[in-house]
Amino acid sequence: MNNSVVNTARLLGAGLRALLVLTLVTGVIYPLVVTGIAQGLFPGKANGSEVRADGKVVGSSLIGQQGYSLDYFQPRPANGLGESSVNTRYKLILSGATNLSADNEKLVKSVEEAKAKVVKDNSTAGHKVKPSQVPADAVTSSGSGLDPDISPAYADLQVHRVAERNGLTVAQVQKLVDDHTDGRTLGFIGEPRVNVLELNIALKDLVAKG
Repeated sequence: MNNSVVNTARLLGAGLRALLVLTLVTGVIYPLVVTGIAQGLFPGKANGSEVRADGKVVGSSLIGQQGYSLDYFQPRPANGLGESSVNTRYKLILSGATNLSADNEKLVKSVEEAKAKVVKDNSTAGHKVKPSQVPADAVTSSGSGLDPDISPAYADLQVHRVAERNGLTVAQVQKLVDDHTDGRTLGFIGEPRVNVLELNIALKDLVAKG
C-alpha cells in the first residue's frame, strides 16, 4: 500500500472522528444542556407559555385566538391570517400582515367597516360608544395577525357590553380589566397591554361564581 493511500485513509478516519464528535456535541449534548437549563429556570416559557383553565391547556399567552362570542372580550382583528393553498392534507394557518398601504382603498374600507361594527357591538342602552373612542388596535390587525394583547383603551371600550351580556356590574368588569392590565416591560419598553385569553378566563370564572 503506497503512502498516498495511507494518508487518504488517515484523513478519512480523522474526518469521520471529527464528524462524530461534532455531531455528539452539537446535536446531542448541547441541545440537552440548553433544554435542561430552560426547563429548570424557565419551565413556563420553555413549554410554550401555556395557559391553563379547568385543569387543561387552553392556549398560549403568546398567541391570540379568534372566535369569541360577544359575551367575551374581543381580540384584535386578524386580517393577515390565511390558509395554505398548496398543502391539501393539512389545514395550515399562515401568519402575516395584510401588507396594504395606509391609503389603500381596501384597507380604508375594512377599517371603516370594523369601526362601525365596534361602535354597534359595544353600545348598550345606557352607554353609547362614539367613533372617536375606537382605538387603532380595535380595527387593524398586527403584523403577525397573532397578537394576544389589546390596548387598555380597547378593553375599557368593551366593559359595558361585557357587563350587560353577563349580568355583571360595570365596576366588576372594569376591575377585571384593571387587574389584567400589564404595564410597559421594564417600565419603558412597549405599551401597556391586556392579554385577551387570560382576561376571558377570569371573566368566565367570575360569571361562574354568580
